[in-house]
Amino acid sequence: MQTSVTFKNLDPSETLKSYISEKLNRFDKFLDNPAEANVVLSVEKFRHIAEVNIVGDRLKINGKEETNDMYSAIDMVLDKLEKQIKKSKQKQRRSNAPKTKVVEMMAEAASSFEEERSGAKQVMAENIEYKPMDVEEAVMQMDLTDNSFLVFTNARTERVNVLYRRSDGNYGLIQPNK
Repeated sequence: MQTSVTFKNLDPSETLKSYISEKLNRFDKFLDNPAEANVVLSVEKFRHIAEVNIVGDRLKINGKEETNDMYSAIDMVLDKLEKQIKKSKQKQRRSNAPKTKVVEMMAEAASSFEEERSGAKQVMAENIEYKPMDVEEAVMQMDLTDNSFLVFTNARTERVNVLYRRSDGNYGLIQPNK
């Protein structure tokens, strides 16, 4: 992180500069892109004031703290800034999240729609192969299986017919009109 330190009513100190730079470098892990920090350290009577402005990575964060000791003021303002950076990053994540939330909401709506439809009667489709045969052959085929119906091509009329088992045990034949 690029850091500039300004001293007001205070003698410039290399130890304070290195202390601030070291502490600000820990924010690099929170920021995706390089940022710039402007630090103003000032003394007014007995108050030591630390003011830090961080600009970069689509965010602008400001913090100001005053105490009786310059090092504690720096620590306190950097703690404030850390909270602000984390909060800002969470907001960015949330603003990117609605895309997935919309998809989740659509999936929930679809599942609830399916649940509503499940109350209605469903039609199950099945593809079958049918072969040409006589009605008598179809009856013999039905006797060999436990199926309740048989679809076949009538060899005489060359049309699709359906032979089904009735509840009284007899057979029924469905054939189309010409």
